[in-house]
Amino acid sequence: MQRRKFLSVLGAGAAGAVAAPFVSTARAQDTIRWKMVTSWPKNFPALGTGANDFAKRIGELSGGRMQVDVYGAGELVPALEVFDAVSSGTAQMGHSASYYWRGKVPAAQFFTAVPFGMNTTETNSWLYQGEGMALWDELYAQHNLKPFAVGNTGTQMAGWFKKEISSLEDMQGLKIRLPGLAGEVMNRIGATAVNMPGSEIFTSMQTGVLDAADWVGPYNDLAFGLHQVADYYYTTAWNEPSAILEGTVNLDAWNSLPDDLKAVVAEAARSANLAMIDEFTYRNAEALKALVDEHGVQLKQLPDDVVKALAEASQAVLDEQASNDPASKKIYDSYRQFQQFVKPYTDVGEFAYLKNREMVR
Repeated sequence: MQRRKFLSVLGAGAAGAVAAPFVSTARAQDTIRWKMVTSWPKNFPALGTGANDFAKRIGELSGGRMQVDVYGAGELVPALEVFDAVSSGTAQMGHSASYYWRGKVPAAQFFTAVPFGMNTTETNSWLYQGEGMALWDELYAQHNLKPFAVGNTGTQMAGWFKKEISSLEDMQGLKIRLPGLAGEVMNRIGATAVNMPGSEIFTSMQTGVLDAADWVGPYNDLAFGLHQVADYYYTTAWNEPSAILEGTVNLDAWNSLPDDLKAVVAEAARSANLAMIDEFTYRNAEALKALVDEHGVQLKQLPDDVVKALAEASQAVLDEQASNDPASKKIYDSYRQFQQFVKPYTDVGEFAYLKNREMVR
């Protein structure tokens, strides 16, 4: 009896030891409090709330030892200055998208979206099973940052257009909000890409500064009311087949953390990443139904000649990016090799199944 009681206590202690990195008995004065700046409007659906969720997970998993205060775009720093703010230590953390920093770190674009690239499942596999995270760490360490994937929007739409696109000719001179590599692709086919925060899209469409805009997908597009300023919703997926949201940590702040809290932040990022994917899958389906059934939005597909031109320009832009920047070449070579590696299985697995599913109504 005594022996069984001893083993029972020992087992409970061992179980507690396994959970130790995520449990704390720290005193209130030992609490670490950080600031997180974001590129999203405060509490904006999925993106802004995704930052809140990441911060909340850190607090919960640390047992209260770490508390992260979240600031929306413009509260502490402008939306497109998150990278610099975290790098310099103005804030310890950031929540944004890496392609906004193309002017500072061209190779960063590969860690948001690659035109005609991998889908969300394939992208996560590259990050966590391939070289993706190691390459991201290496790139950002040069800017005093530690990166994490903290969410993904999934496949994004081609965007909202004020006029109908019937041929490639209709794209000439069109001003469209579209960041990252896809924006450069648009420039190559005769349109003009503009990079601006999401909060400025509605007014820019309304006043004629923009003729078209890519934002995210039905959920966020409906939240911004983009169906009120454009008549045509093009769903052709090409520009962002997967779109990673990045969490950044100032590297000095990161190195100051004990190992158990580093594990907390990493685990919070991983779970926040999956949670956002789950949310977007559900909310996009819900919002698409609302756009069509309640607002009468007609879904359109880009003409074949436009898609062909976009595909050809995408390859040219990617090859040129790799040839002009050694860091981009290293990352793109890894990305492309992984895409070629997983494509045969995706084709006979998910892609084949989705085609077969069309036979069941």
